[in-house]
Amino acid sequence: MELLSGKVIFLTGGSMGIGLECAKSYAKEGAIVVIAAYPAGPITTAIELLGSKHLGISCDVSDAGQVADAIQKTLDKYGRIDAIHNNAGIASPSKPLHETSDEEWDQLMNVNLKSVLLTTRYGFKALQKSKGCILNTSSLVGDIGQENHAAYTATKGGMNALTKSMALDYAKDKIRVNAVMPAGVWTPMLREWSKEQSNASSIEKYLDDIHPLGYCPDGDAIADACVFLLSDKARFITGTTLAVSGGAELGYRRSE
Repeated sequence: MELLSGKVIFLTGGSMGIGLECAKSYAKEGAIVVIAAYPAGPITTAIELLGSKHLGISCDVSDAGQVADAIQKTLDKYGRIDAIHNNAGIASPSKPLHETSDEEWDQLMNVNLKSVLLTTRYGFKALQKSKGCILNTSSLVGDIGQENHAAYTATKGGMNALTKSMALDYAKDKIRVNAVMPAGVWTPMLREWSKEQSNASSIEKYLDDIHPLGYCPDGDAIADACVFLLSDKARFITGTTLAVSGGAELGYRRSE
């Protein structure tokens, strides 16, 4: 049985990394996937992979006009939205707070947090009509912190708080709101991040070791949890920030 059969899912940042794995899994489970991402090149590749019934839209998720337009294009084509998955995000720069520039701070806040405001603002009526759901891709570091990433962790901590508050606000509309919190996941963004670290040569072993299950997963491990949270199997789950982390938040941290 397809867990997402007939659902229209508006997915930001779905052209690579965790987002692409989610898009593939959603399509496999019967959903129609609308990828709103930037730049345009990877979107085309992703839609070719998913098939012609799906839609790709070039969209800067921090820009109100572009988000409003992407939501409207989705409604014009499919007539409904059953879920919004706020997956788009950036992690750089790797530096403590006092070294973070205004421009870096603003970009992180706009892409990682303002985008949730915008998709919710322009997609709310559609979700209200479908009694749909919202899913946010957060990070475990939003709960536990991470050195040299103060601005990034602030966005993910904010996303976790937003998830709970949104769940309360929208429960009366039968709209569920949840988040997933990965730890390490091998994505193009993580590969880029690893190059910025002082221990770049040993980062792969480090990322395996921080997960008690013994390995750093690929994005499909996160996608499986996302499929569940967007499906009717999770119909009584809202306000949850679900660690999909191989136990990285448990016990003593392993040494590098």
